[in-house]
Amino acid sequence: MINCLILDDEQAAINVLTKYIEETPYLKLVDGTTSVSKAIEMLSQQSIDLIFLDIQMPLLNGLQFIDLYGHQVKVVLTTAYSEYALEGYDRNVIDYLLKPIPFNRFLKAAEKALNYFNRNNSVLTTQASQPDMDFILVKTEHKGKLRKINFNEIVYVEGLKNYVSIYTTQQERIVTYSGISDLEERLPSHLFARVHRSYIVTIRMITAIDGNEVLLKDAPRIPISGKFKDDLLLKLQKAILQNKSE
Repeated sequence: MINCLILDDEQAAINVLTKYIEETPYLKLVDGTTSVSKAIEMLSQQSIDLIFLDIQMPLLNGLQFIDLYGHQVKVVLTTAYSEYALEGYDRNVIDYLLKPIPFNRFLKAAEKALNYFNRNNSVLTTQASQPDMDFILVKTEHKGKLRKINFNEIVYVEGLKNYVSIYTTQQERIVTYSGISDLEERLPSHLFARVHRSYIVTIRMITAIDGNEVLLKDAPRIPISGKFKDDLLLKLQKAILQNKSE
């Protein structure tokens, strides 16, 4: 579990991030505050792994806060101003979120944090933590419910305008309001391949390639665009060699 603190001078922003953190199973909110002094006190008294930090604050802005306390905690910057992005990344922040922050973009930042802590293997404080994340969280069309989908359940993904359909091994279609490119960024590239502007497939589900179509187990034929074909063949070759070595 990643212990989180929110520091923002607007209570409304804290309320939004609080809800997002509560919806994310590997994040735990320790507190949210508008007070810089209280945040500094909590860093010295509590086990804080990650802080969601606003930039524009009185007394001490977010960048100054990182300069003073960034060695103690990892940071996701939250701000309405894009011009500070370069300065933020120069300070090795996990991510830079522009307000208003949509939940799918928040999840991308949370997953970056999870991957960072998994790699460094130093602050995850629950035995349930995995060495590598093997699932994705998506917001479904059913009353905005958050759904966990294991990577090994996904057969393929189809993009349709402003939403995508995820087809699973249980013959289930899960709809989430996200662009296919955004979802592609959140899926591990060694397990999934973009084969068309509208399709992502699970590499291990591929049974054959027939011309400009990919055949999947228990799924319709999926078209392959020319610009994606070389990358697909390379990933297939790597997967085959890895299976042989195992």
